[in-house]
Amino acid sequence: MKLFEEHKIKIYNSITGKKEAFKPINEGHIGLYVCGPTVYSNVHLGNVRTFMSFDMIFRYFKHLGYKVRYVRNITDAGHLENDEDQGEDRIAKKARLEQLEPMEVVQIYTVDFHNILNTFNFLPPSIEPTATGHIVEQIEIIKEIIDNGFAYEANGSIYFDVIKYNESNNYGVLSGRKIEDLIHNTRALDGQSDKKNPQDFALWKKAEPQHIMRWPSPWGIGFPGWHLECTAMSTKYLGEQFDIHGGGLDLKFPHHECEIAQAKAWHNHNPVNYWMHANMLTLNGQKMAKSTGNNILPAEILSGDTDKLSKGFSPSVVRFFMMQAHYRSILDFSNDALLASEKGFQKLMDALDTLSSLSASEVSSDFDVSAWKQSCYNAMNDDFNTPILIAEIFSAVKYVNQIKDGTNTIDAESLKLLIKTLDAFIFDLLGLQKTSTESSSDKLADTVQLLISMRNEARSQKNFALSDQIRDQLAEIGIQLKDGKEGTTFSVE
Repeated sequence: MKLFEEHKIKIYNSITGKKEAFKPINEGHIGLYVCGPTVYSNVHLGNVRTFMSFDMIFRYFKHLGYKVRYVRNITDAGHLENDEDQGEDRIAKKARLEQLEPMEVVQIYTVDFHNILNTFNFLPPSIEPTATGHIVEQIEIIKEIIDNGFAYEANGSIYFDVIKYNESNNYGVLSGRKIEDLIHNTRALDGQSDKKNPQDFALWKKAEPQHIMRWPSPWGIGFPGWHLECTAMSTKYLGEQFDIHGGGLDLKFPHHECEIAQAKAWHNHNPVNYWMHANMLTLNGQKMAKSTGNNILPAEILSGDTDKLSKGFSPSVVRFFMMQAHYRSILDFSNDALLASEKGFQKLMDALDTLSSLSASEVSSDFDVSAWKQSCYNAMNDDFNTPILIAEIFSAVKYVNQIKDGTNTIDAESLKLLIKTLDAFIFDLLGLQKTSTESSSDKLADTVQLLISMRNEARSQKNFALSDQIRDQLAEIGIQLKDGKEGTTFSVE
């Protein structure tokens, strides 16, 4: 018997606004699509949180015994600067500024994306298609949408006719937006004269002479619309209707709304049964933004090379921090929050070390390990509630410490079940790794403090030659000592 047969999951479906019992299209099989990164810069922390949430969901489905096809794409063309139809392609702009080929930009930042996700212990998706690898499929979909009367050509570009579509469908079914409000709030913009309506979006854009990413099509040289890429790739590998489509909350409109419209205009039924959206990440209570400087890169968290943090943190501490918030909740990232998570993570690792050395007794106490295990599953079955799961895990940590202190007992069978269950939920499902939380910066600080103590002892004994030797040799390797009223401090150059 597969675990999924006894554990029924409820998923919050963004399109209905409520939790629903999850029932896959094909029993025992799940099709999962998540919108991947546009690879024109280093992956930012908000993206990492989104992908980490779906990595956790992917892990849980696999744990329950589902056969999961997880598709997460790479957007390597067609994503314009303002997420709509105006401006320059993000990758082409980066290539122009850095005097590189566009595919060099794609390669650099795809490698960075994979390296970061590997560092944080992500499982790879089943398929990772690229937008440029599916130009033919996109052109074929456009042809059919035109034939169905929901798109039109204008000056070499193809636009989706939102008003025409809305006559028989609901453009706004996912985001809750009304077409009347969209029309009322739209102002005329330069470059929109080719559209019948300002709300229409591009399926294919004509490439101007200066546009360096371009492909032939029945309508001339151009490039695909960002929204269409995901429709082509998701349906190619998961079918015209699949189980789950995920992404960040910022993609709900217009990106996912347009995906629904394209799919219905193409084959006249909803493409996805369950829409899932991960919420945003803030930094010190404010929205993350490069323009304001309120931003931090994943690599900077690990190294501590940022004024936002007092030190570097291990990947598992960062992952543990993120799992302490529900994927649909806003999560505020701060130095204090990471320090607290580091303490919690170490407490968890210490309990696992203790657990491995415990001896069983004849009987257990009133802590029912089987009931506790079911509570862990209940948390995950309730829309993947990792904060509740972690609370349950720490109730077990408390129990372990009681056994260690001799104030509680556990029988052999319960001990075996406790070890197996903690291992599954901590490592397999949350994706944590048993590593030391002491970073290299911690070790450096401890070492320098030891040398400062030795120098202070030498000075107290009037051994100024040794005192000066310690100071000078530290300076040679870029560590400056500064003597003050409150003692000696150091800085690293």
